[in-house]
Amino acid sequence: MKNTLNSMAAGANNMAGVALATASAGIIVGCVSLGLGQQITSFVEALSMGNIFLMIIITAVASLLLGMGLPTTANYIIMASLTAPVIVTLATGLTLHGQEIAIPLIAAHLFCLYFGILADDTPPVGLAAYAGAAIAKENPISVGVQGFLYDIRTAIIPVFFLFNSDILLIGIESLPVSLMIFAMTGLGMVAVSSAIQGWLIDKVNILERLILVAATVVLMFPALISGYVLPYEQRWWGYLVGIALFGIAFLSQKVRYGAKKKNTAAAAETDEELAVS
Repeated sequence: MKNTLNSMAAGANNMAGVALATASAGIIVGCVSLGLGQQITSFVEALSMGNIFLMIIITAVASLLLGMGLPTTANYIIMASLTAPVIVTLATGLTLHGQEIAIPLIAAHLFCLYFGILADDTPPVGLAAYAGAAIAKENPISVGVQGFLYDIRTAIIPVFFLFNSDILLIGIESLPVSLMIFAMTGLGMVAVSSAIQGWLIDKVNILERLILVAATVVLMFPALISGYVLPYEQRWWGYLVGIALFGIAFLSQKVRYGAKKKNTAAAAETDEELAVS
């Protein structure tokens, strides 16, 4: 009986935050339905001047600002009410190589949710950064800035959600194709992480960084390359270009790392000979 009562009390405590977020969401949804949503959409449309990429940047920044200090549940409710409809409304009529790009509703919601959650590690609020700084005994702003730089790889994914719904497996019914998309997206994440953090096998140089960025774009959106020579249904062949670009950067790193390791071993052997003599 005691365990039952304790479970009920714990459940009530855990639901309190959700209940408050849901109640607040009702107010937000009411304001949006009364015309605020249309005003936000018109405001973003005016700022972006019809440019899809500028609209994405504005929406991402708005999601970061609105998501500061909010728990995940409340974060998503606010993003779904305010910023996701902006993308769905404005991002229409996009074409690539003659193929229309339709942005799924789930992609817009995930885009806003991802950037809203990134606010936990973004100064000046950055609740996660403050928690990490307290553990490391470091400046929370510095930790937040460094954390945000690392989080850029996470910000890349939702951008490609909008343009390449294959990553979300929308319309993909084949298990081998699903596994291929998963593997190529994972390789793309390795490429962008290495480009941002400046390290793969060894420290990357400028040329390798550019190659890794190009590999990321192709691996995340193969139709961007394959569409020049192949129909949209054969977009998967674009992955070969991404793999080749990543392979070039990897081999360049491998050769340089091998030479450095060989030189280090030779220097150590020389020092040992001098010490013996």
